[in-house]
Amino acid sequence: MPEPTKKEENEVPAPAPPPEEPSKEKDAGTTPAKEPSKEKEAGTTPAKDEEEVSPPSALPPEWSLGESPVGEEQDKQNANSQLSILFVEKPQGGTVKVGENITFIAKVKAEDLLRKPTVKWFKGKWMDLASKAGKHLQLKETFERHSRVYTFEMQIIKAKENYAGNYRCEVTYKDKFDSCSFDLEVHESTGTTPNIDIRSAFKRSGEGQDDAGELDFSGLLKRREVKQQEEEPEVDVWELLKNAKPSEYEKIAFQYGITDLRGMLKRLKRMRRVEKKSAAFAKILDPAYQVDKGGRVRFMVELADPKLEVKWYKNGQEIRPSTKYIFEHKGCQRILFINNCQMTDDSEYYVTAGDEKCSTELFVREPPIMVTKQLEDTTAYCGERVELECEVSEDDANVKWFKNGEEIIPGPKSRYRIRVEGKKHFLIIEGATKADSAEYSVMTTGGQSSAKLTVDLKPLKILTPLTDQTVNLGKEICLKCEISENITGKWTKNGLPVQESDRLKVVHKGRIHKLVIANALIEDEGDYVFAPDAYNVTLPAKVRVIDPPKIILDGLDADNTVTVIAGNKLRLEIPISGEPPPKAIWSRADKAIMEGSGRIRAESYPDSSTLVIDVAERDDSGVYHINLKNEAGEAHASIKIKVVDLPDPPVAPTVTEVGDDWCIMKWEPPAYDGGSPILGYFIERKKKQSSRWMRLNFDLCKETTFEPKKMIEGVAYEVRIFAVNAIGISKPSMPSRPFVPLAVTSPPTLLAVDSVTDTTVTMKWRPPDQIGAAGLDGYVLEYCFEGSDNWLPANKDLIDKTKFTITDLPTDSKIFVRVKAINAAGASEPKYYSQPILVKEIIEPPKIRIPRHLKQTYIRRVGEAVNLVIPFQGKPRPELTWKKDGVEIDKNQINIRNSETDTIIFIRKAERSHSGKYDLQVKVDKFVETASIDIQIVDRPGPPQSVKIEDVWGENVALTWTPPKDDGNAAITGYTIQKADKKSMEWFTVIEHYHRTNATITELVIGNEYYFRVFSENMCGLSEDATMTKESAVIAKDGKIYKNPVYEDFDFSEAPMFTQPLVNTYAIAGYNATLNCSVRGNPKPKITWMKNKVAIVDDPRYRMFSNQGVCTLEIRKPSPYDGGTYCCKAVNDLGTVEIECKLEVKGGLSFCRLLLQGVPPNIIDSYLRDVHSSNPEEY
Repeated sequence: MPEPTKKEENEVPAPAPPPEEPSKEKDAGTTPAKEPSKEKEAGTTPAKDEEEVSPPSALPPEWSLGESPVGEEQDKQNANSQLSILFVEKPQGGTVKVGENITFIAKVKAEDLLRKPTVKWFKGKWMDLASKAGKHLQLKETFERHSRVYTFEMQIIKAKENYAGNYRCEVTYKDKFDSCSFDLEVHESTGTTPNIDIRSAFKRSGEGQDDAGELDFSGLLKRREVKQQEEEPEVDVWELLKNAKPSEYEKIAFQYGITDLRGMLKRLKRMRRVEKKSAAFAKILDPAYQVDKGGRVRFMVELADPKLEVKWYKNGQEIRPSTKYIFEHKGCQRILFINNCQMTDDSEYYVTAGDEKCSTELFVREPPIMVTKQLEDTTAYCGERVELECEVSEDDANVKWFKNGEEIIPGPKSRYRIRVEGKKHFLIIEGATKADSAEYSVMTTGGQSSAKLTVDLKPLKILTPLTDQTVNLGKEICLKCEISENITGKWTKNGLPVQESDRLKVVHKGRIHKLVIANALIEDEGDYVFAPDAYNVTLPAKVRVIDPPKIILDGLDADNTVTVIAGNKLRLEIPISGEPPPKAIWSRADKAIMEGSGRIRAESYPDSSTLVIDVAERDDSGVYHINLKNEAGEAHASIKIKVVDLPDPPVAPTVTEVGDDWCIMKWEPPAYDGGSPILGYFIERKKKQSSRWMRLNFDLCKETTFEPKKMIEGVAYEVRIFAVNAIGISKPSMPSRPFVPLAVTSPPTLLAVDSVTDTTVTMKWRPPDQIGAAGLDGYVLEYCFEGSDNWLPANKDLIDKTKFTITDLPTDSKIFVRVKAINAAGASEPKYYSQPILVKEIIEPPKIRIPRHLKQTYIRRVGEAVNLVIPFQGKPRPELTWKKDGVEIDKNQINIRNSETDTIIFIRKAERSHSGKYDLQVKVDKFVETASIDIQIVDRPGPPQSVKIEDVWGENVALTWTPPKDDGNAAITGYTIQKADKKSMEWFTVIEHYHRTNATITELVIGNEYYFRVFSENMCGLSEDATMTKESAVIAKDGKIYKNPVYEDFDFSEAPMFTQPLVNTYAIAGYNATLNCSVRGNPKPKITWMKNKVAIVDDPRYRMFSNQGVCTLEIRKPSPYDGGTYCCKAVNDLGTVEIECKLEVKGGLSFCRLLLQGVPPNIIDSYLRDVHSSNPEEY
């Protein structure tokens, strides 16, 4: 039995890390055999790298000097071993085959737990499987509310050989802790292949990838060689790293394929620590042991005190003596033997003595599997069963088969099967073909073998050939042949492959091949050939199908009737069948229809016979016969041909009733329906003055009455009818007599009592809101006495006005009143007065309602019209008296007009004599009401009475004047003073609106002589004349007399020119708009405005101004029709100039509102255009 191999160099291990980081100590190791996998398959333990394990002869002596590490996790388990047990059901160890699934279940009772306990799953010592969950490992947890039990599951999917080992489940809740270990065994484990660089095949392919840490056998195949490679000497990577410089670590890791350099450096660092002394152990366990699978390992410690009790543990579980575990005591030595080591024994072990313990790791290595019996070259025939056999060194070993270097994967649909009998492995090929000829090889982890397989064809003999056949249509065709070999073949028809279907079946049973065709068809006729696969041999046969003639009338009606429109061409094609093709003969009334160029003729084709009528007529209607004949039989059929036409137009429709936008029309069906029933009618209408007809219905009208709607009231219309049958639409009927849609008006509005006397009642109302196109002819006023339903007309003729007096009524009676509006369409709905009216006059005291503006003095200028309306109340009609200044008014000078509700004073041209106080008296019976109005007629004042020059000094002149004698019947508001040089006598205003009667004129020119004049001013303006000073004022000058220079006159003449042009403008409908420009020129040019090149003359909608060269055109309340191109034209003797602009009028309140909100006009224009297009009826 080989001695166990020690795995690690001399080191002083640090205490084990806490449970929260269980993977750090493993990761720190340098031996990849125990390094946790970084691949996706959760819970897997990677294979051991044989290249990096030193052989026993090369182990350094320091390995036996180290002190075993003291794990904190074991201390924790020992400390918690006396806590309450939480598990209800613990996970049990199990066995699984490679590729199968297994599930481990743990249950925890939750009756005494306030929250869910914490559960962790481990592999080996520290590998926490929670971070490995994924494709190959799934962790689940459930809670049963009724039993209050938590169930935790760990499922391993598609187990692999390296998943075998020891597992542990831990559950924690506050201060409670429980743990359970179990083993997993995986059968059909896979070893490693010698003579191949296993380090390159086992390198991790990357974090999180599916193939991380697995053997790449396809890569090994590509690198295999026929000759055995020379073994390279083993290299101790630990010694290289210990003696190398830190800068060379990465180079060494790359050269020897080390993937966990960081972990190896951590363990290397711990190896250099100072070893600790132990009081219980004189000699501790080595840091690691290694043994081959199936071998025996020996653990030995030496105690300082032989009386100490020793216990051995595996992954925290105490080891009991058995045939597998054997304990020996030799003095102070305590020895543990483990027999028949398996992959489940790959774990951590420790021994306790008193309060101290030491630990080690055991690595189990699988031996390589060798090929003991090589494959042999084999020759076989097609269709035979082929077996390739090899033998390996281990039972049930994992062996891979390859064909031409590609792995063979057996499956339900694969032709390859693999059988294993202990150490013997067989590759079985059922029904070998030539495609199976290839080089086959087998590969194990320790060797490989290959052989060639040759598959040839057997000689073929035709035992039963195919025979020619003739069958009737619809019978079965069976082509049969027999050959000497049981091989497949292909059937062809006329050189094309035969496709199987529900009717055509290909049968292959042993050496017999059949082609069975059920219900033979004409197209089944042809040359059939069977060709066996892989042989250059063909078996031909001919098949002929015969059929009696048949006439196929499936496309016709049940009574074989064919309808054709008169004037159209009829081409009646009747499908026929028969083999050989039959001859067709057409006839009508025992008269044969020949083939040729006549109007009615027959045409023959291989699969049909055709009857042709070029221009169908009514006389062509009748029964036609067709006869078929060939050597297999005869066939006969009759076909009825019916010639139809469009219906006649209906008679002109009659309009029986007319509304505001509708009418009711009727008509009679047409005399001739064209041989086909009338399906319905189309109706059209048009305006009388138009030639455009508009269709009113798109669905056929089944009745002979119709109600057109949506017509324009007051417009004359005509309607017409089209009849429709299955052939088409008839010609239109004659138009109806013109009719005009009219509607009565809406009821009158605001019916009210105007006045009541002892025998009369006066009613008044407002016109209807909607009058319509028929207009309004007048009104009818009706009344009835209370308690009666007999309405009596109050007027014999129609009332034109909206007021009428009902006369001859009994006093103290009560009447109801209603009024109707009458037009050409009839009377509207009546408008009722809401309550009965008592026929009795009621005295109402008079009351004068003076307008607010007349409560002050009413002022008007001389020549203006005076028109004052003074409303009053009172019943019966009051008596009115006007007086001026207490004297009766002269009606020749002042017009007085009185009505029942107001009185009017009218003066056509006011004079100053009309000024005064006007008194109005209104009297009803004994009641009197008075009111007064002050009227003041004013005129421009007269000039001041005299103007004098009081004093002259320096450049100043003092003036005085007296007020005018005539103030124009209004207070003097001021004076205007003007001066004039005696030489030119051109007057210039010096002071305006001056209130005093004296003034000092300053800044006069020395040496000039001046005259002065004064205008008086009141609310009507300046006086027509002014009073001038009689003498002049001379402004004396001192010293030498100044002589004025003489200047030549400057020519100011200039052709007209616009200094400010017109600009394009937007205007709002209903709001005044102005166009402005400025022009200069000398002499002053004449301005003319034009719209669209037409001069604007005497149009009240336009006002034109010109002030100081600024020209303005005002357009009063423009409408959209006022938009256009406006032009301003200036003309004088020196030339003419024009300028244009465009005016666009936007309608409605929306444009104005948007413009006031600051929206640009172009955006408003686009918005209104969109609104108009979406709702055209609202605009």
